[in-house]
Amino acid sequence: QLVESGGGLVQAAGSLRLSCAASRSIFSLNTMGWYRQAPGKQRDMVASITTSGNTHYADSVKGRFTISRDNAKNTVYLQMNSLKPEDTAVYYCNTAPWSVGYWGQGTQVTVSS
Repeated sequence: QLVESGGGLVQAAGSLRLSCAASRSIFSLNTMGWYRQAPGKQRDMVASITTSGNTHYADSVKGRFTISRDNAKNTVYLQMNSLKPEDTAVYYCNTAPWSVGYWGQGTQVTVSS
């Protein structure tokens, strides 16, 4: 019900834009979030956006990442600029707080130094 895309390999200081397509039933009623999990680490929230567009960011990505949502397309985006090697992780979208049944496959982001 949540399908992430847009990951890839990028050099440090580069940019990527992630997309997450959701079913209308999930998207229209929920705050949506982007999460990431690096190897050997827990899955953490990166950013979230309410149905009215209010946003919240983890300190580690403030000023570099921008979350947005297109309510007509039931899609949430994560624009990632000034990427760092420590941003390397699998990125997932989900509701916020997350729902166990909504985890998708995620999309791999690899930032080379």
